Amino acid sequence: MDRLWAPRRRPKAGAIVEAVPIPDAISEAVLSRADIARYLDGSQGEGAAAARLRIQGYLEELRTTQRYQIYRTLKHPLYPILRKIERIAEHVDAARAATANGRVIYASNHKSHTDYLVELLVLDDHGVRPPIVAAGINLFGGPLGLLHKHVTGAIPIRRNTRDPAYLVTLKAYVAEVLRTHDLFFYPEGGRSYSGEIKNPKTGLMHAALQAEGARMSVLPTAVAYDLVLEDHILARQGVKRTQKPFRREVAEMVRYAVGYKSRAFVTFGTPIAVTIDPRSRSEVLDFSRAVMAAIGRLYKVLPTAVITNAMRPSISSRDLEARADAIIDTLRAGGANLGVETGAEAVDAALGPLESRGVLVIDRGRVRVRDRHLLRYYAHSLDHLLASPSRRTH
Repeated sequence: MDRLWAPRRRPKAGAIVEAVPIPDAISEAVLSRADIARYLDGSQGEGAAAARLRIQGYLEELRTTQRYQIYRTLKHPLYPILRKIERIAEHVDAARAATANGRVIYASNHKSHTDYLVELLVLDDHGVRPPIVAAGINLFGGPLGLLHKHVTGAIPIRRNTRDPAYLVTLKAYVAEVLRTHDLFFYPEGGRSYSGEIKNPKTGLMHAALQAEGARMSVLPTAVAYDLVLEDHILARQGVKRTQKPFRREVAEMVRYAVGYKSRAFVTFGTPIAVTIDPRSRSEVLDFSRAVMAAIGRLYKVLPTAVITNAMRPSISSRDLEARADAIIDTLRAGGANLGVETGAEAVDAALGPLESRGVLVIDRGRVRVRDRHLLRYYAHSLDHLLASPSRRTH
């Protein structure tokens, strides 16, 4: 989004370019939109001058820039984390074809803070043009916030606010961004604390669908991990009660990164053409649910999810294998995106990592549950695919 910014003066060789906002780019486009004009006319019970000031303040908060060449070099300082996660892309040609045909809105489930790195780097690995990403405003504190604002091109989102000035500004800003960039966002809002794929929130989808661009499509995208980096943090809480400072979350993630290693499967689906009336709340809601259903079908079924679903409080390896076979057969019949074919394969691949992670313990030929919270967290990831969610066997 470099068109939003310009250097103050021609820099000397090797100097850092200082960016200065140009007020008449997206900001002026937003202020000239009909929905913003209606808000500024005082119909919301706020004077025009005060309303304009509030909207301009929110615009300054939302303003972002993407310096893609610098963004690509972030792989190197982030190597200590990225080397622990093997990125595996599925059907990335769908993303390449969608971007060739028009503007793309990527919609993904949300498992981890590492999603922001893994999914966008998968696109970069395969030469797909970089989207702007919508991220929770809690990620914008400190040095990481500066990277998001001035390098990666992330838009800070206040997820729970009902301030009409903010909501109208956000929708207008997203619509204008989509004139020149693709957008990557998470319809669930925040990460899943329970492990399951959640119902969609429609605010950003509604904003994105109002963009006035030709040939726009929504690309369902699913991310799945053998092990989630912050699983202990999420599973203990179960549901999100309060927003921790991001620096605290980073410290906790570093703690649980010791010995951590995982695969991350990023699967792209078939682009969904936007044919609904974006002004209709019911149509947007139905569309969002259809997108989340598509994401659920793309979600990669991995051995850790199968084994945690098959577990009993205490079970022999042979019985665990048989129960895993039954679950895989059910998933196969339902057309799930399988990453494991047999119960024996699931047991062989998952027991070691789950034991190392503190989920299970293997003792004299039997497998026992060590941490019920973690077990349920991983089991819930298949709730949307199983007729009897998580089997409720734990």
